[in-house]
Amino acid sequence: MSARRSVLVTDAGRGCAIAFLRSLGRKGWHVIAADSDARSAGFRSRFVAERFVYPAPQRSPRAFVESLHAFLSTRAVDLVIPVTDECIHPLARARARFEGLTRLAIAHDEALATVADKHATLDLAQRLGVPVPETRLVTTLAEARRAAGELAFPLVLKPAVSRLYHAAEDRIEAGHVTFARDLPELERRMQALVGRHEVLLQSYQEGVGVGVECLAHEGRILCAFQHRRLAEIPVSGGASAWRESVTLDPVLFEHAQKLIEALRWTGLVMVEFKLGAQPWLLEINGRVWGSLPLACLAGVDFPGELAELYCPSGAAYAPLDPSGATRAPLAPYKIGVRAYNFELMLYWIAQVLLGRARHPYLPYPGRERALAGLWGLLDPAQKSDLAGGVDFAPRVGEAARIVRKLAAKLVGARAAEAH
Repeated sequence: MSARRSVLVTDAGRGCAIAFLRSLGRKGWHVIAADSDARSAGFRSRFVAERFVYPAPQRSPRAFVESLHAFLSTRAVDLVIPVTDECIHPLARARARFEGLTRLAIAHDEALATVADKHATLDLAQRLGVPVPETRLVTTLAEARRAAGELAFPLVLKPAVSRLYHAAEDRIEAGHVTFARDLPELERRMQALVGRHEVLLQSYQEGVGVGVECLAHEGRILCAFQHRRLAEIPVSGGASAWRESVTLDPVLFEHAQKLIEALRWTGLVMVEFKLGAQPWLLEINGRVWGSLPLACLAGVDFPGELAELYCPSGAAYAPLDPSGATRAPLAPYKIGVRAYNFELMLYWIAQVLLGRARHPYLPYPGRERALAGLWGLLDPAQKSDLAGGVDFAPRVGEAARIVRKLAAKLVGARAAEAH
């Protein structure tokens, strides 16, 4: 009888991580849920065999790596699936230390560096003929002023690298996308970034966010899925709060295929586009994406396929069309399935109903969209990312976390009023 395969999944409280815990637990894996939060919602899943609490990598990436290495030195774990950038980049830097201990589900260094750097990603896309918004890379206020004269306002300001890992300083610096409606606002925004980040300036493009989600092996796509975003947090563009499965677009898939092949990517990857006057590449997400539970609900078992790729049990993948023609690979999936991140949806509905636009000069959803979102929470046909049938406990953990966060905000607001 073959030994039971074991897997450790980080960031276990996230919906996408819980999708891994459930999928692999159902397939008979020995599942270890790992998180920096001892009250992680994923720890409650019935499919979890062990729980491991590690130091928060946001506070000390070095302590996180040391703790995980020590844990893996005490037991046999076949596969580690790091979920967030904060876990991926320190582990990628230290991957040699884990050789012989486990397999890390992380793309090779060159590919990872390219997708982590948005400017490098756009350069690659341009070489391959994938459409990208007109972009300027700036590092100083003077360069930003000159670039603004060549672009149309409003402008999007994107740190070229959204997560800067400073290994020598044992810290990860997060960069965030922001916007500017005119030159004075651009100067204000840039002052906070100068000396810390290289910044991409782009003219804002209206449109719908779309993700082409893939699993690949050395640049060959093994399975694919596509969704469109129905709501994002922040409202101006950000994390997917509500989304729907759609038919795989052959044009977008061809663009994604070119990029993934050029990167010789192995693992999970999502190529993000905005569909407006034409499709524009936004970025390549080289980690487990937040909307992954939707793919699982629609019939694409990315968690199981990824684990099988790294630790095969003998199952073989069906090849793509040998002619190389662009077409949807492997099995079809359900179209029109909708899923939401419950916490983000609550924030999105509240923001839209209250009309609290952080950037009032950008397109903003009407209140009827918020009411449709509210109905979505009540519609049994639409599922929470944490919907899991008999595995209900993670949803209780999610609710408890939301209550704790709201309580902390209320306490903070009262303390501010008192002063």
